[in-house]
Amino acid sequence: MSIHRPQSLALFDGAILSRAAGEAVLKLDPRQLIRNPVMFATALVALFATILTVKDISQPHVAVMAQISAWLWFTVLFANFAEAIAEGRGKAQAASLRGTRTGTIAHQIASIDSANSHDVPAERLRVGDLVVCEAGDTIPGDGDVVAGIATIDESAITGESAPVIRESGGDRSAVTGGTRVVSDRIVVRITADPGQSFLDRMIALVEGAKRQKTPNEIALTILLVGMSLIFLIVVATLPAFASWSGTTIPMVFLIALFVTLIPTTIGGLLSAIGIAGMDRLVTFNVIAKSGRSVEAAGDIDVLLLDKTGTITLGARQAAEFLPLSTVNERDLAEAAFLASLADETPEGKSIVALALSRFALSEPPLARMSFIPFSAHTRMSGVDIDGIEIRKGATDSITAYVANKTGRTLGGMPRDLVQSVEKVAKAGGTPLVVAREDRLLGVIHLKDIIKPGIRARFSTLRAMGIKTVMVTGDNPLTAAAIAAEAGVDDFLAEATPEKKLELIREYQKGGRLVAMCGDGSNDAPALAQADVGVAMNTGTQAAREAGNMVDLESDPTKLIEIVMIGKQLLMSRGSLTTFSIANDVAKYFAIIPALFLASYPQLQALNVMNLASPQSAILSAIIFNALIIIALIPLALKGVRYRPASAETLLKRNLLIYGLGGLIVPFAGIKLIDLAIAALGLA
Repeated sequence: MSIHRPQSLALFDGAILSRAAGEAVLKLDPRQLIRNPVMFATALVALFATILTVKDISQPHVAVMAQISAWLWFTVLFANFAEAIAEGRGKAQAASLRGTRTGTIAHQIASIDSANSHDVPAERLRVGDLVVCEAGDTIPGDGDVVAGIATIDESAITGESAPVIRESGGDRSAVTGGTRVVSDRIVVRITADPGQSFLDRMIALVEGAKRQKTPNEIALTILLVGMSLIFLIVVATLPAFASWSGTTIPMVFLIALFVTLIPTTIGGLLSAIGIAGMDRLVTFNVIAKSGRSVEAAGDIDVLLLDKTGTITLGARQAAEFLPLSTVNERDLAEAAFLASLADETPEGKSIVALALSRFALSEPPLARMSFIPFSAHTRMSGVDIDGIEIRKGATDSITAYVANKTGRTLGGMPRDLVQSVEKVAKAGGTPLVVAREDRLLGVIHLKDIIKPGIRARFSTLRAMGIKTVMVTGDNPLTAAAIAAEAGVDDFLAEATPEKKLELIREYQKGGRLVAMCGDGSNDAPALAQADVGVAMNTGTQAAREAGNMVDLESDPTKLIEIVMIGKQLLMSRGSLTTFSIANDVAKYFAIIPALFLASYPQLQALNVMNLASPQSAILSAIIFNALIIIALIPLALKGVRYRPASAETLLKRNLLIYGLGGLIVPFAGIKLIDLAIAALGLA
């Protein structure tokens, strides 16, 4: 199969809108409506109003009753329409993904060292099966590389054109079905049955229709139901109050009052907000295993971030040459240059580049040189040229090498060498010592390069009340220097799986919510313990199973974006809830005077909008109540714009814009509708 990255859809797509209109009618099914108690109650009173209209068909006021009944049904349909649009956007993304999947033939083998393979459809593969993939092959399913090394084109998932390396035995062994092998040969052990791959999970997620309500959404639904019950009791007592005052209130007017009192606006948009929030996460190529994790991301107040690849670029760069007092800097640079010519690592290339930029060095003929590759056992590399040995590597390895060459101990490292090594360590760098034959020359300062703009991002997170903690295997001295340069709030040095787990538990005991990312099996315990655990798709199966989110692009900095998406989801829900409750106030001023003005002329003081008649006032409020749901659908789908700030600042802005706006907009809207009704003679 082949796949491509899900793309953001236009806010309103013609095909989606037409399907959503049909879905809105189908969602009138009581079995579906009951999932939204506020809209279910609105549908019940709309049905009751319709029955009353038919019953009083010969009455003079039946025209107003019919209009009220119709707009009550429109209120329910518009809420269903909002939800259907949100679901339709997800289903369109899922259809796009499905449409690009084609059948793939897998080359299955019986064992890792088997030379013979037989072809089977990818759909027949099961967990544990072994397949061999060579250059040009499409990987038939999610799995782990168990033998070999290859470059993989993952642009179908990540959108990045540069191939990546996947190999066995490390934390970057995972491969995803639908990606393509560019070079070499690998053996893959399948880790997901058909229908259970990450792509299948993504499709299920973006469809949205089966999305379970999150705890906060359930709590808000309970609140809305409680408010509706209170207003039901209020409305039920009004006929007795009206009778006591010598008047009567038509039942259809009471129905209209009930619907305008209950929070229909947020009730109608609640599902759409949640589904749209999940869709936004998918466009960032992150799979969430549940809506709970997305919502939890919005409440996170502690971020654990790996140093390498997240805070730093991941490839150390040569920053300077620090020769001993008896050595010329050019001699040190030349030795480092020669020792690094065959070093294809980013560090080795940076040493060559620094030496060339500092001095006009020339490369000797290759025939004169014999390169010594880096070994984990010796922890050094180098070159032999014209019988002269040049080595670079870890401090203790090089000093031991020199001592062995001279046949005697050094009696301790030279003082200026110790000072240079300490200087590099205090600056958060890595010292590489260089030696020629039996002579120490000096130190190369390899510096971890902080990612551009990362300090500003941490400042932004701090303004949001989120504490950032850098996690690194470096010694405390190095970790402190990098933490200070990057601007993180705290750090954990010499981190082990046990230390990470202990740190997360310590924060959680203090009532903090913690998020972290990881890719290795040693990260699995901490990913499982964290409130939001983001596993890298390129990581091990253990890490992906332990996390409650998986980043298909394997970008550790994505954790910051996930927190932003979570906060935007919570912000959107809170803002529209505030607006919904606030705009009910204007409806009170429209309907309450209209109902009781005949009995209590003093209520004229509350008729601040000077509406044309009681019938016009009630009809205007009902029409506005329905139309405002349609008007707010774009905001529910896009989400309220989130600007990082403290909780206090966000609350003030929320109340000012959506609280005050919720008070003002309905007054203007109801008045304009009233003028239109009067002009058209509808009431």
